[in-house]
Amino acid sequence: MSKTIIIGACGQIGTELTLELRKRKGVDNVIAADLKEECPDILKDGIYVKMDILNREMVREYIIDHQIKEVYLLAALLSATAEKNPDFAWKLNMEGLFTILDLAKEGHITKIFWPSSIAVFGPTTPRDNTPQYTVMEPTTVYGISKQAGERWCEYYFNKFGVDVRSIRYPGLISYTSLPGGGTTDYAVDIFYKAKAENSFNCFLSADTELPMMYMEDAIRATIELMEAPSQKVKIRSSYNLSGCSFTPAQLAKEIETLQPGFTISYSPDFRQQIADSWPNSIDDSRAREDWGWQEKYGVKEMVKIMLENVNVNLMA
Repeated sequence: MSKTIIIGACGQIGTELTLELRKRKGVDNVIAADLKEECPDILKDGIYVKMDILNREMVREYIIDHQIKEVYLLAALLSATAEKNPDFAWKLNMEGLFTILDLAKEGHITKIFWPSSIAVFGPTTPRDNTPQYTVMEPTTVYGISKQAGERWCEYYFNKFGVDVRSIRYPGLISYTSLPGGGTTDYAVDIFYKAKAENSFNCFLSADTELPMMYMEDAIRATIELMEAPSQKVKIRSSYNLSGCSFTPAQLAKEIETLQPGFTISYSPDFRQQIADSWPNSIDDSRAREDWGWQEKYGVKEMVKIMLENVNVNLMA
């Protein structure tokens, strides 16, 4: 079997994606790569390589020498973190993508997954049931880089036949690793604080509705898209994807149902302005039509699983 590499494997998506791909493809066929000196214990059953996606020559040499044919490029600076260092965020998010696209153009890689985000949308985008094709005027460096990346992915497919596939992820919720600096991270952090303190102070307002998705659905969608026959992948910029939408107040209510006495307070910060530019809900009908996407988890199911599984020791 050909080799697969996940660059950014120690992050929120990368950790669970690596585990699932190793189950499907075999531990020796899926390489985890990240900036960290050592990978988390949960990934130590397989190959790990310390890799800086900005070290173009090192990345090229490793992929070519090891005959890696499939790349999941997850290395990125997320929305809230990127706003604190916009120059570096643009450099990281764009230069890494070009390195991988060029390897595919040259024939070294046969298939690429690159994640986009609901951050590509902006305040002028229709906020309810946001269409696949619509106005996109992002107001964050993260969103701008993802919008530009979508255009480049589509260009490389049309111009050079590069098989690149992408999903516009909504907010992702998981208990396997801690949040990584995104605006939707409150929906993960709330569960740790609920277990540890039975209360939570939210950095978004009570009625801020955002599209969210339980991580297991996101991982399954990613792999289903990558395994879909090429002719079914009709969008080469990035697919809208949706799980469920809710507000912090609605999420807190679901938590209180299972954990009586839980309380939430609100102290909106700079992330509120970012959230206000994003959709309330997403139309993902094209993903459903083209490659059969269907979510499995709603809010109630997700809350139950998270409360049962979050490990507050990760916060230490």
